[in-house]
Amino acid sequence: MHVTHPRTTHPRKRSALLTAAAALAVAGPLISAPPASAADPVAAEVSPYAAQTIDNIGASGAWWVNDLKNFDPKVQARVAKLLFSSQGLDLSNYRYNIGGGGTAVTTPSRAPEDFRNDDGTYDWSKDKGGRTFLSYAAKYGVENLVAFVNSAPAEWKTNGKSCGGYLKAENEQDFAKYIADVTDHFAKRGQRFDHISPFNEPTNSFDSCGQEGMLVDVDQRDDIVRALGAEQDARRQKTGIIADESTSTVKFNDEVPRWISQPGTAQYVDKLAHHTYDNPSDANRAKVYETAKNAGIESWSTEVCCFGKGGTGWAQEYDPTIDGGLNLSRIIYKDFATAHDSAFHWWVALSEMIGTDPYAKNDSGWNDGLIYYDPDYATNGNQTLYFTKRYYALGQYSKFVKPGSVAHNVTGVPDGVEVSTYDRDGKWVVVVNNHNATDSSLKLHFNSKTPVRASQAVRTSADENWAKVAKPAVRGSTVSASLPGRSITTYVLDQKGRGSSAITGALQGQQSGKCLTADASGAAINACTGEDAQDWSYDAKGALKGAGGYLTAGSAGLTTSAAFTGDAGHRWLLNSNGQIVNEASGTCLDVGGQATADGSKVGLWSCNGGTNQAWFRQ
Repeated sequence: MHVTHPRTTHPRKRSALLTAAAALAVAGPLISAPPASAADPVAAEVSPYAAQTIDNIGASGAWWVNDLKNFDPKVQARVAKLLFSSQGLDLSNYRYNIGGGGTAVTTPSRAPEDFRNDDGTYDWSKDKGGRTFLSYAAKYGVENLVAFVNSAPAEWKTNGKSCGGYLKAENEQDFAKYIADVTDHFAKRGQRFDHISPFNEPTNSFDSCGQEGMLVDVDQRDDIVRALGAEQDARRQKTGIIADESTSTVKFNDEVPRWISQPGTAQYVDKLAHHTYDNPSDANRAKVYETAKNAGIESWSTEVCCFGKGGTGWAQEYDPTIDGGLNLSRIIYKDFATAHDSAFHWWVALSEMIGTDPYAKNDSGWNDGLIYYDPDYATNGNQTLYFTKRYYALGQYSKFVKPGSVAHNVTGVPDGVEVSTYDRDGKWVVVVNNHNATDSSLKLHFNSKTPVRASQAVRTSADENWAKVAKPAVRGSTVSASLPGRSITTYVLDQKGRGSSAITGALQGQQSGKCLTADASGAAINACTGEDAQDWSYDAKGALKGAGGYLTAGSAGLTTSAAFTGDAGHRWLLNSNGQIVNEASGTCLDVGGQATADGSKVGLWSCNGGTNQAWFRQ
């Protein structure tokens, strides 16, 4: 998030199982409830069905590059290695800021140069810092390069500044051509942008001029997208457009449907982008998935920073400790597991906002960066790099969860523990957050007859940074591990072949205590009896099959179908928080009116976090 400031303040921003106990070896509960005791845990379940494919994980090169251009080239090279190499974060995304010229911006490092001269020609020698690190990202083979714009050049703005104001309607085509020219220039240098974001946080004016920014009303967003898309088509550019970089999930869910629905717009949008500065609830994140499904375009989480004071909400604090690292890891987990975003991007990779002490929590700095440097480097010559646990926390994902990794939901984890799993090239990557102050036990069951083998375990904790630690115990396709308190652990598991098994059991509503039944006439809740009519199986196709057939979402509401067609109306996600989400609509299995009586109807409703939408095993 961009927030104006002077140099020394903030920069931005759940058994009704098969009765044979042996069935657990192959089949598990549909959605497991957290165990009563973490000392003797029930196995958490890895969904056999893929939720989404991960595109990339990254961070932005805004602002800090304008300071780092003044650093020793050896320090610059070290920073690039820390961000882009396999010894560092191994980021699979890097966001390059196309500057707006910095006109009237009062903070020099937040006033990036644009490439236009007054006569409309270009000076490609400008933006030395930005170009340096974009070049490094390309040389290291960062898989996804994004160019993003905070402000159009000042001459095309209503206020003639790089801060505040709007892009004038008559200059929308000029702006589109400029972005396309920049894209062409860097592509010729081997630095091809995979995506372009033409505006950022469009409801923020930034008219205090501490940084670049511009307002883009909802009714102008589609105009800019179409202008840029048409220009790209004319040049046969392959750069995808991402939009609209809303500051919050609330704004994203409200505003995206209004502009993306305008004729001729959606065809140009490759990804929908949101920021998470509103510290979104599970309900708001789930709504992101619904918004994306309705548009037919995947969502990316493209910016967050600056949480603190023990939580993931906006707060001024500089915190280099594991507390900050765990909060970042929680945000990544929720964006992937609940919003089902396909990418996660942190805000600035580096920052000077260390406050009074680079080694300890303080209320003067900000949690906007991953690595920090001295704001007074120019006068004292100090080019030391200061590391935070956020750096290592991001690496617990970015070093292992590579583009093309397929996310699988995990249900039934112990209290205080978050587990996410990713499948790629015959390997599983499992990232586990233990927010508890004490050690916690985890058993994780992969629904497959094929055994897994632990090959690697890496941990970040209060006193560990990407430390190689003991591999978890494995028996068949179940993994058992002891998790130190306040830690983030990544496990890499090998598995030859799959043959995923369906998981089987009853679905019990948390609020009603009643079990789901369904047939061709509809769906309802009734007292849990253990009868066949309440048994459901969930398989690798995302199908929920009961005695009456496959649970189906259609124009007539919820029914069952004798055949599975593979249509999105037949596919479901079992979220870790108990939500059962239909892929066609992105909405949740919901007991209407929060009713609890036998025969109460079950349908679909926007996911709202209500207990009438949470389903666990009996």
